[in-house]
Formats: sequence, structure tokens, C-alpha cells
Amino acid sequence: MIDRTDVLVLGGAGVDTVVPVPDLPLPFADSYLVPAIRTRAGQTGDGVALGLHALGLRTTHLDVLGDDPEGALVRDLHERHGVPFVAVPTPAGTKRAVNLVDPLGRRLSLYDGSRQDDTARFPDDLLRDLAGAARHVHVSITDPCQHAVAALADLPVTVSTDLHDWDGANPYHEQFARGADLVFMSAAALPDVPATLRRVLAMGRPHVAVATAGAEGAYVLTRDAPDVLHVPVAPLPAPAVDSNGAGDAFVSGFLFGHLTGEPAPACARLGTVAGAHACTVPGTRVDPISRAALLTRATA
Repeated sequence: MIDRTDVLVLGGAGVDTVVPVPDLPLPFADSYLVPAIRTRAGQTGDGVALGLHALGLRTTHLDVLGDDPEGALVRDLHERHGVPFVAVPTPAGTKRAVNLVDPLGRRLSLYDGSRQDDTARFPDDLLRDLAGAARHVHVSITDPCQHAVAALADLPVTVSTDLHDWDGANPYHEQFARGADLVFMSAAALPDVPATLRRVLAMGRPHVAVATAGAEGAYVLTRDAPDVLHVPVAPLPAPAVDSNGAGDAFVSGFLFGHLTGEPAPACARLGTVAGAHACTVPGTRVDPISRAALLTRATA
């Protein structure tokens, strides 16, 4: 018997080693003396799952995981926050990355390609049972989630995905967009944000497309509105220290609004508030905004 949930998060579990650096790009040198280097669990799927849970949504996280120290960190993170984690074993090991973070909170992530497992799959019965018990499924673009997109199309559940730094053309990312109702992405690599949002909606299934733009806020297009809406960035509640996790926090805030019946502009406002909060949290911590704080700041 699988408990009913609000959101099933697929993929995106992993471990980051956070390295503070004096500048980005980092000038070449033989060595640097930097502040404390810390390793902690919390990649994109982890951030969304824990963020949704902190907002009061019943959340389950499913991903492949290695039998290694990194996998133990992921399990411990979810246990401490009370988020159920369902692990499918992989011999490739748990996903990991190194994040270089400058004093302005900007980030450069280096992902370990040796942890990719081209043979990994979520068991069909497990995926269908977990997705069937959820109101909504959020799909990360990490392996092996690309193989799950087709299975989700046959289920009576809404789907979202985050394409991150998509360039608007890469077919790997596009397959996720075509299988989702809500599509998030960063505006950083998009040559034409409004055109890309319109192209996503023209794919057929998506009815909401969102591009986050850092200090510029976010851009939203819905199927029932002719124009792209610009939502300004929310004020920071404290000085910015790290942009790591801001995009995942935005997704959590937006999905919270969506699943509680808010219109897209209000959802985007909630997303910007959650993203602003994440920018004030050091990358060595996982500390998502609470429901009370989100609602208070969104109406301020």
C-alpha cells in the first residue's frame, strides 16, 4: 500500500562539494587558500522535494542511488527533513558535483560524468504506483528520468519539469518539455525568451512556460494569455550569500501556488519569494522557506 502524496519528485538526488572562491571566472593560479570546503547532499531534485515538504505538501522523492558515502548523505538528508526517499540501486554511484561559489553568490557547477548510468531505469511497476498515488509529478532532467517521461504520459497526473540552462534547441531537454504540463527553465542561455516560451506552449501538452532570470525576476506565458508576463524579483530578506538552489526554490514556490489553486502570476510571485530566500542561505545548508514565511513575504 502506497500512501497518497501531493508531489512525486523524480531524479536529481546527489551530493555537492561547495568551494568558496575569490572570483568567477577563477583566474589561473597554482593554488588558492579558500574558506572551509564542505560536502553536503542537496542537488536539484533534493531541493525541490525538501522545498515542497517545507511548504506543507506531502512529497516523495524517487531516484537511483549508489551504495556509497554520498548515497548515505542523501538518505540522511531526507530522513532529517522527514521526506520519504525511494532509492533504486545503481552501480555507477550517487551523483555528485563540485560547486565553485564567489563572494557575490554566483555559482559554477562541475558535474561528475563518471556517475552516469546509461542502463539505469525506474522499475515500471514502482514508477506507476508512486506516480499513481500523487497529484503531481516533478521530473528532473537527470538520468534515468528521460526514460520515465513516456510512462507518465499514460497516467492521470500533471507533470512539471525544469530544463535549467536550456538553449532552446537541445533535443535532450526538449523531450522533457514535450511531456510536461508546466515547464521551467533559466533564461541565461536563451537567445529569445518570449519566442522560446511560445515554442514550448506550441509543443502541445505544456500550458505554462516559465523562464527565471535571476535579478530580473521571471517571465511567464500561459495558454490562456496572449502576452508574456514579467514578474519582478522579490526583495531579499537578508544579504545574498549563494545563488545555489534559488532555481529549485522558485520551482517549489510556484508549484505550491499551482497546487493550491493560485493563478500563474501569483504562483510566479511565490516562486520569486522562495528563490530570494534561497539566495540568503549558504550553499552548505539546506534550509527551505517555510509556508508561513512564504505567504507573509508574498503579500508584503
